[in-house]
Amino acid sequence: MTLPSFEFPIRVYYEDTDAGGIVYYANYLKFFERARTEWLRALGIDQSKFLEQSIGFVVRRVEMDNFASARLDDLITVTSQVKQLKRASITFQQTITNEHQTELCKVEVLVACVNFDINKPCPIPENILGALKGVS
Repeated sequence: MTLPSFEFPIRVYYEDTDAGGIVYYANYLKFFERARTEWLRALGIDQSKFLEQSIGFVVRRVEMDNFASARLDDLITVTSQVKQLKRASITFQQTITNEHQTELCKVEVLVACVNFDINKPCPIPENILGALKGVS
C-alpha cells in the first residue's frame, strides 16, 4: 500500500535567512515541522484536542542532508510522505525543492506519540492513523 503524500509551499522571508540572504540550515527543520502540522490540519486533525488529553508528538530522531541553499524570496515546496507507520511512532520522509525542482534538503524524521502525563510512548490515536493511511 502506498501512503499519501502532502505538498506545502513556503515563501522564504528575510527572517529565515542569514546576512547573505541564504536560509539558515536549522530553519529547514522549522519548515519540515510546519509542513507536518499543516498536513494533519488538512486531514482535519486538530492537535490541540489531543494536547487537552495530554497526548502529543515529539521528535525522537532526525537525519538531514543539505544539498543546496534556498534564498530570500524563493518559493520552496516541502513534500512529506509517511515512510513507516507503527503503533506509537511515524517515520516521515520529507524533501524541500525550489521553483526549478532542485532538491535542496532531505530529511527523515521519527516522531513518537507520547502521553505527557506519564512521559511515555502511547498508541497513536486511531483517527490519525486512519487519516494518514487514507482511510479517514
